[in-house]
Amino acid sequence: MAEQAGLNPKVAVLHYEGTAESEETIELLGSTVQIQHIDCDGDLDKMAEQIAALDGQVTAVALTGVSKTLRLGKAKVAHPAAEPLFNIAQQTPVVDGAGVRAAMERWAVRLADEAQPGIWSRKRVLMAPGLNHGGLAQALEQYTEELRYADPIVYFALPPVPGVGTGETLPRVAEPTLNQLRAYPFRRLFPQAGESVRPRSPKLFEWADVLAGDMGGIRRYAPKQLKRKVIVVESATEEDVNDLRERGVSAVVTTMPPLGHELAHLGAAVFEACLIALSPDKKASLTENTYLNLMARMDWQPGIKYLQPDEAGINKFAFVIHPLSPRFIYSHPKFRWTRYLPERLVERVAAHLPPMYGSRITGIESPTTGQKVEGYLMFIGGTPRELMRRDPAFVYRRLIRASRMAERYGARLMGLGAFTSVVGDAGITVAQKADIAITSGNSLTVAATLETAKQAVVKMGNNLDEAHQGKVMVIGATGSIGSVCSRLLAQAVPNIVLVAPRPEKLISLKQTIEAETPNANVTLSTTADDYVSDCDLIVTTTTALNTRIIDITMCKPGAVICDIARPPDITEEEAALRPDVLVIESGEILLPGKPDFGMDIGLPPGVAYACLAETALLAMDGRFEDYTLGRNIEIERVKEIYRLYKKHGLELSGIRSHDHFLTDEDLAKKRALADELRNDPAKLADVRRQAQAAMPVKRAYRPAKSGRNRTTTIAASAGAAVLAAIAGLFFWRRK
Repeated sequence: MAEQAGLNPKVAVLHYEGTAESEETIELLGSTVQIQHIDCDGDLDKMAEQIAALDGQVTAVALTGVSKTLRLGKAKVAHPAAEPLFNIAQQTPVVDGAGVRAAMERWAVRLADEAQPGIWSRKRVLMAPGLNHGGLAQALEQYTEELRYADPIVYFALPPVPGVGTGETLPRVAEPTLNQLRAYPFRRLFPQAGESVRPRSPKLFEWADVLAGDMGGIRRYAPKQLKRKVIVVESATEEDVNDLRERGVSAVVTTMPPLGHELAHLGAAVFEACLIALSPDKKASLTENTYLNLMARMDWQPGIKYLQPDEAGINKFAFVIHPLSPRFIYSHPKFRWTRYLPERLVERVAAHLPPMYGSRITGIESPTTGQKVEGYLMFIGGTPRELMRRDPAFVYRRLIRASRMAERYGARLMGLGAFTSVVGDAGITVAQKADIAITSGNSLTVAATLETAKQAVVKMGNNLDEAHQGKVMVIGATGSIGSVCSRLLAQAVPNIVLVAPRPEKLISLKQTIEAETPNANVTLSTTADDYVSDCDLIVTTTTALNTRIIDITMCKPGAVICDIARPPDITEEEAALRPDVLVIESGEILLPGKPDFGMDIGLPPGVAYACLAETALLAMDGRFEDYTLGRNIEIERVKEIYRLYKKHGLELSGIRSHDHFLTDEDLAKKRALADELRNDPAKLADVRRQAQAAMPVKRAYRPAKSGRNRTTTIAASAGAAVLAAIAGLFFWRRK
């Protein structure tokens, strides 16, 4: 044999068809192996002659395009045309890759997930085909609940049938399928790329996110457009890659060692033959166990190649939003018809709808590191009123389902927007049950709020330092955002008023602040009325609905109200009663790059709410971890997210009031009017009287009486169920 003469081990590869004859050398396990490629022109007799001629002349012979045994699930049958080929050689082992394929596929799937976390998570996987790829199917099943087999489509040109081709039906159909396939010629079992005479149904290929199996079968039977798909095969040539790139494929993963290439170019049969060539015991029986010790010596990574330049190296996140009122439901193009239905019915039905894909966020890029991020907006249907009236578990279920959808899209972090971040335990339960990281976004919300408030106060001519004895008020001070705002403001402002409905929580917060900031002058109150006229800055962070939180008519001239609440605590109608008072929203963030949200989120181009911006910022910095959760926001987290905000070039978008950005001219007019009222107490008293007379009446929301007629209840529930079914059928949006 060749190695006995002191030469490098030599392997011959007999290709059933489709390969030009050539020679190459590879490096494996610190040794060099010579490989000779021989084309048999689709002729099994020629392949048999070559095996006989090579017997004793090479270390091993690899057969590609043929298989001694056909395997599907746990069933297997011998192929009658191939079996004799493996009995011809008397000295040289003849292999087809079955000894290493399953183990390498399992190993490659795990290593690929470690290299690209989330690459398989929750994906829809189509085995195309599953024949002889049991290891690949078993490995991918660890990451998804949606795996189908395309074997009926590939081999029998059958249309997709519900329930057929799933893992549940595989044990029943595997053996009958193999009994038919064993009579097929190899060019039908392992087809080459090219046009199929009989086109296959594209439905399952379009359904899938991942196509796994044989490159020839995928190229031959999959539809022309494979946009954003991931292809998993043993090996890939340059021709394969170019074809898949033109068809829109996102990435190719190869399960055999690349051996110096970006992607593996040699299949399982060649790899098995190379391991035989390097085995110290040439007389050992050829089983999977024979190869494991050799494979264990390998330090390798499966080939992963992104084919679309704009999809490579992108960190992905998701963000959950919901309608703030029925008006937002009515404005959606798909739901405009609901405006003709009773408002409460629309709200209740919308709350029951499953999470829906909204849009894809693109174009965000850090100017510091160049890291690109991509996001996915996810919708749940509940308005704040519905989210607050229901058991937290109702919301948790929808958020957990949304996290699984996001995971399928490749997101490794999900942010909770608006009321989804305050329901129940403020994200802790969702984080425990989700497989991706969760953040409420409240750390950056606090940082942006305080930065915006600081700028607004200065522009209105107020001074909050020790010399001027400034005073601030935080309404909703014991909430997750309110408490950390209170603690940070107490470090900068000499006097602070904390307002919240529960005295015991106020006392605890006061004690915390005084321990952290001994010189702070902290006043507690369960209502804002007694202190509102003395405060230069008021931060309102409540989750109260349709309730008057503050009497704006009594505010100090030139006061700044930073209204973080959504829906806002101060309506535009109320703010107009005191044009000298500046009512602003929490700080919105201008994201770096050229952000495109894929839809109108109610903000100018490139501008995001702070909670969304925190999610994007964490993805930009590669911080895929649970970040801001629970009621107690850590001050260090707020400071850290502000440092990341500066590091990656995020900016405040400006001062905004009731969906409108204020110009310097707008602010100058407000300040001039405030200065006038500061200097004229009589005019201020007159302005207050007029404002109080025009103050609109707010009615508190009252839930439905529990003792209503049972028939009415059943009818309403039935109507809601029917409407939900119709909405789900016609208006479910998928990516």
